[in-house]
Amino acid sequence: MSGTLEIVARTDPGLVREHNEDVVFVNPDSGLVILADGMGGYNAGEVASGLAASFLASALTTSFFDPGPSAKEDGEYPSAARCLERSIDQANTAIYNAAHSESSFSGMGTTLVMGVFSDDRITVAHVGDSRLYRLRDGQLAVMTRDHSLLQEQIDLGMITVEEARFAHNKNLVTRALGVEPTVESEINEYGALPGDIYLFCSDGLNDMLCDEDIHLTLQTLSTNLELAAEQLIRQANGNGGRDNISVALVKVLQAFPGRLECRTRGEFDEECDEEHGGGQWQS
Repeated sequence: MSGTLEIVARTDPGLVREHNEDVVFVNPDSGLVILADGMGGYNAGEVASGLAASFLASALTTSFFDPGPSAKEDGEYPSAARCLERSIDQANTAIYNAAHSESSFSGMGTTLVMGVFSDDRITVAHVGDSRLYRLRDGQLAVMTRDHSLLQEQIDLGMITVEEARFAHNKNLVTRALGVEPTVESEINEYGALPGDIYLFCSDGLNDMLCDEDIHLTLQTLSTNLELAAEQLIRQANGNGGRDNISVALVKVLQAFPGRLECRTRGEFDEECDEEHGGGQWQS
């Protein structure tokens, strides 16, 4: 993927929270982006998000690079979507077990939005209210649907999207990693085109900025992702910064045909990040 994707990641504690419970991991070489927004008691949120990001980074780096043939299913490697689903299930179990083995971690969990770029497509997985946006040909689209009480109320016609911007229950999610023994992740695949810009973000961004402001910033600064990421965080803080703010921006520089072979194993090599060049962490 070298030379195919430009990726920039930034995270900021905001102006109110003492701790930053968001974690962002990006690996341009494997086209992998992971963003987790933790929640729970004192420090437990950052434990949950850290566990999710580190486990998934290790698991998926191994899955996409390990040449071992043991994971073939009926002679075929599983799809990227199936690989993400399995890895998220295992990450959920790891966080859930940790929460029940240490009293200070009780009730911890994390939202998740992540993507894998392969074969001119992006495979997106999310749980909770962290989001993915796409800017294409000047048009901004939300590519994920929040797993939240507020979104359910919108879907039922109880409130409008405009009313939801000023609601007091924005942070009540209906799904999160580590809260229950099992979790249902939502996974979709989309075609990715040269020129596309993808924004992965925690709700600390979109709670502070309306989609119109996000659109204007991405459109205006589309040629400078570093500045775009910094400006988004600056604007969110300027509007109150009531939560941690994390963004990962990905620009598709050219077509990237060629499929990533997803190989899964019962256990993942903890040293795979080091062996395969690792990635970039923001926390």
